[in-house]
Amino acid sequence: MAATNAIRNVIAALQYTEQELLLFAAFWFLVGAVDDIGVDLCWIWLKLSGRARVRVLSREEEAMPLQGRAAILIAAWREAEVIGHTVRHALSVWRQDDFTLYVGCYSNDPDTVAAAMSGAGTDARVRIVIHENAGPTTKADCLNRLYTALCSDERRYGCRFRSIVLHDSEDMVHPAELAVIDTGLGGADFVQLPVRPEPQPRSPWVAGHYADEFTESHTKSLVVRDALGAAIPAAGVACGFSRNIMEGIARRRQEEGNPGPFAAECLTEDYELGVLVWREGGRSRFLRVRDADGNLVATRAYFPARLDDAVRQKARWVHGIAFQSWDRLGWSRGAPNLWMALRDRRGPLATLVLACGYVLAVIEGVLGSARLLGAPSQLAVSPLLRIMLALCVGGLAWRLAARFAFTAREYGLGEGLLAVARIPVANFIAILAGRKALSGYLGTLRGADVKWDKTEHAAHPVTAAPGGSVSR
Repeated sequence: MAATNAIRNVIAALQYTEQELLLFAAFWFLVGAVDDIGVDLCWIWLKLSGRARVRVLSREEEAMPLQGRAAILIAAWREAEVIGHTVRHALSVWRQDDFTLYVGCYSNDPDTVAAAMSGAGTDARVRIVIHENAGPTTKADCLNRLYTALCSDERRYGCRFRSIVLHDSEDMVHPAELAVIDTGLGGADFVQLPVRPEPQPRSPWVAGHYADEFTESHTKSLVVRDALGAAIPAAGVACGFSRNIMEGIARRRQEEGNPGPFAAECLTEDYELGVLVWREGGRSRFLRVRDADGNLVATRAYFPARLDDAVRQKARWVHGIAFQSWDRLGWSRGAPNLWMALRDRRGPLATLVLACGYVLAVIEGVLGSARLLGAPSQLAVSPLLRIMLALCVGGLAWRLAARFAFTAREYGLGEGLLAVARIPVANFIAILAGRKALSGYLGTLRGADVKWDKTEHAAHPVTAAPGGSVSR
């Protein structure tokens, strides 16, 4: 009898927990669905009105000379496997000569230095800068060192750069990139081009989910932000800044004790830089352009293929964007910017809601087994909760359809179907990353140093045949 009562008490407790979690999760799932559908509807309107039309370049425009000299900055720490490919490829495909490629390395990382020198060969357009501090510092600190070298070169040679472009060590650049950025900066202070994760046959689930998320973000979400006039976050790759806006941000940073425009203590210095452009009164643009062959002018790269690497990378993003940016940037004025800031910083809440959803699935599995064994079902679902659950199902169906459509259009039907199947994988990574980000943020509140917890790169897309089809 005592054992029977104990089982009944456990079942009653699980039923009560299920009902409370169901109400909490349903409410926040609905809030997220309304948020996402709002962006979807804005994008649909932009497409129907022709304001989201993608421009196609002519052959002449792809090779157009730059209107002023460009500086490309790449921070490299333990990137011996990829930095040589990145430098060599960029030098071979960019059709302009009026640029300097700055590669930041460290004296205690001789393999990366050697690989960068091998990629550069005797090309005078490359300058390898050795940081005076031992690595790793932070990516922002390394970029500040490159900015200092850039300023020194301007004084030494009596010339001034027109633009500053950011890239990562593993990037495969597009031949028309510099021309597109240079033209875009004619009417803006900051230009962001799309990023296209390349499919990796050996990691269709972990690496593949990046393709789904970036495609939807860089086909829809950033297009909407651009149309609304909201601040556009810099991705840290394929983004160009006018020399004047960068100088203004550097001046502000120097007043705060930083040696350059990049916040050395920030894990997502690129995101913050894009927001600061808007706050400095500059104009930002997100440009989707296609070359004469119909291919998207975008930077291609391999993203983490292992679960722990993906979790570490995304934890850094959540820590920097959701936690640090809240502390460092506060909240912007204006409805569009407030909406987009809420979207950017909803990661920790989304992690909690997703975790509740999977806990609910486990509880329902236990209670379902108990019902099969004869236990009574006492879960009372109110009419309001029934409506909320029905709306959640409808929102999920909409989200699955959108994820399929965007990924299939960029990578093909097979990847579109995989995108739907990969959603639980993406959710699992998000939950683990959210937990790690919170732990890291609490550590910094207790005085821990911010460290460059970078992603390791062992392969470069330039060494393989391009994967996936390119949308038209």
